[in-house]
Amino acid sequence: MTQPYKIEEVKRIKERLEEAKSIILVDYKGINIEEVDELRNRMRNASVDYFVSKNSFIKIALNELGITELDESLVGSTAVAVSKGDEVAPARELSKFKLDLMKEKDFPTFKTGYVSGKLMQAAELEQLAKLPSKEALLSMVLQGFNAPMSGIVGALQGIIRKFVYAVDAVAKKQEENN
Repeated sequence: MTQPYKIEEVKRIKERLEEAKSIILVDYKGINIEEVDELRNRMRNASVDYFVSKNSFIKIALNELGITELDESLVGSTAVAVSKGDEVAPARELSKFKLDLMKEKDFPTFKTGYVSGKLMQAAELEQLAKLPSKEALLSMVLQGFNAPMSGIVGALQGIIRKFVYAVDAVAKKQEENN
């Protein structure tokens, strides 16, 4: 008979994973308490839910949500980073954490991830982490749209300026002839 606390734990995990845009499994083995606290703070500030639970509970919750692709990676020490907003945030924050605080260490590491409905391996997650934030990408796109408009405005201003000079020259010439 399954114990009630286990059922409740699976239910809590499932609620945390529902409607997630990205779910990333992390091998956190070797991190001390201070480093874990710093990682949790960074994840929280980036609106990423970061937690540790038993692999069997995580697997049941994922399977209840129809996600079975991550089952093979649920071995050993596993932490879960979940984002319901920015798909890239968990990977980006973990990479920044490793770069800033864990330079001499080779952990924590990506195991695998489920991003926008697609299974991603560790190497793909490393590449994903290098992408700018969604806001930065939108800004770049808007700048790209804005550049041709700026060019058109500049060209139109040049044409208007030349027209004004031509009209002014014609007016001066008429004054000289009178």
